[in-house]
Amino acid sequence: MYKIQTNMTVRKRAVVRDGHLIEVKTPATVAQECADIANASQEMMVVLTLNSKNNLINKQIVTLGLLDSALVHPREVFRNAIINNAAACILSHNHPSGNTSPSAEDIRITKQLIEAGKIVDIRLLDHVVIGTDDVTGETKHFSMRENGIVDFNG
Repeated sequence: MYKIQTNMTVRKRAVVRDGHLIEVKTPATVAQECADIANASQEMMVVLTLNSKNNLINKQIVTLGLLDSALVHPREVFRNAIINNAAACILSHNHPSGNTSPSAEDIRITKQLIEAGKIVDIRLLDHVVIGTDDVTGETKHFSMRENGIVDFNG
């Protein structure tokens, strides 16, 4: 007799904090959810997975990089989104320098991930770079969508 195993995944529910669903509709919300990586001494890439109402399902670090770079592959970005039955995701990473301007590599990988998302039917909604202001110590952010750096609708 053979035993058949299945890889069925239980549908993940949206994250609830203080009795409320976490709606991720602005880059400021992304920055708030990812503020814990702002002061990291090396780059960290985080993926926020969202349901069809943009409620947060999960937040996961997908890459831990070097001082000024983090390699990322679509496989790592979309694995968690697929497992969580996400409708969309948002990418965020920190710049240890505090400068939130995206690099040419940040823009290139974002475009690549938008295309990969089309294949698996999971939209990449934004890529938010997180940093810390040298003077105030406050978390700051740069949204590629908000600043028109990349076309996320294409």
